[in-house]
Amino acid sequence: MFSTPYIAGKAIDVPPSALLDVVNPADQKPFARIFMAQEQHMRAAIDAHARLLLAWNRAVNLTAIRTPQAVALEHVADSLAAVPLLLDHFATRRSRRRGLDMLDLGSGGGYPGLPVAIAVPAARAVLLDSIAKKTAFLATAAVAAVEALRSRGEEPPAMAARTGRAEELACGPDRDRWDLVTARAVAPLSRLIELGLPLVRSGGFLVAWQRDRGDGILASAIATAEPVLVALGGAPRVEVIDPSIPGLDDHRLVVARKRRATPAAYPRRVPGKRPLIP
Repeated sequence: MFSTPYIAGKAIDVPPSALLDVVNPADQKPFARIFMAQEQHMRAAIDAHARLLLAWNRAVNLTAIRTPQAVALEHVADSLAAVPLLLDHFATRRSRRRGLDMLDLGSGGGYPGLPVAIAVPAARAVLLDSIAKKTAFLATAAVAAVEALRSRGEEPPAMAARTGRAEELACGPDRDRWDLVTARAVAPLSRLIELGLPLVRSGGFLVAWQRDRGDGILASAIATAEPVLVALGGAPRVEVIDPSIPGLDDHRLVVARKRRATPAAYPRRVPGKRPLIP
């Protein structure tokens, strides 16, 4: 049983939330592969995270989404949309019993990084945010998810929260280090690629959560971003995936593959002021 959340020493009452009823694998095919026999322990860990989000959000501005039903759809389901893709992309690595290391940029309330780390599962996951109050929440949520998994006899990912920026990490040992970098609502696509791709190892992936409202903005962003990809060591084209989640009809996953090490000049200290490629 997940314990009562506390903020500044005061207990916060959050009713048990049936958060994942919205993501019922019997009803929604995209999630059937995620849970299978491991459904209960994954649900418990993801629910522990979401309940903490709802509690902390009363004191710290983590999200504008404030009801359990909306959190289930717009945070949990949206995050888990990438899991079938990741299971396919990293199948060979998993078959060789090599753990997946992932980094979530601008993690904020922990989405998409924490649910993805639980559901894939990752061997190691770092949740990165530039705001210390948010990383305090992320650290607490990671502990709660780990406890939920261990209490059910499961070995959890090694999860940690870090305060910092992607461009700072790219100057140290995190450069060319991560199998998977994820980001949702962090920056325009070309800027995100410049920030995130230097952190991805050769053969790894950057996955960006984007919107396609049918107005051509995503297509234009991709056209701007693809030359950036090549300059940063990526494959020349991104893959755009429609996860087909009811209620999230305009949500897309943009996947960039890393082919070679990023040149040392990137990312620039203040990326995105002008196109990387004129």
